[in-house]
Amino acid sequence: MSDTTTPGARHDVGSLFSADGRLTTIPRKQARREQLLTHLSETLFAPDRVYSEREVNEALLTVHDDTSALRRYLVTGGLLTRTRDGSQYRRTILIKAES
Repeated sequence: MSDTTTPGARHDVGSLFSADGRLTTIPRKQARREQLLTHLSETLFAPDRVYSEREVNEALLTVHDDTSALRRYLVTGGLLTRTRDGSQYRRTILIKAES
């Protein structure tokens, strides 16, 4: 993961990753965690594709072993939506308001 900055991010999320591109920790502070989750949703998931839970887990496993926590944070944060039965996931497209 060479480019770990998300457009508009206040801080570089690169410091959260090891040299081999693995996430060293999931931030406890909500604002920092949201920056990380936005980065992960934009880099791991295409906006126009439906993913199975297995595919989401496989993508998240490339950066961290706790896929269930990351998946839950992405869904509760509104960055991924999932069907009621949890069988399909889709990246949410965020529309940024102009300042």
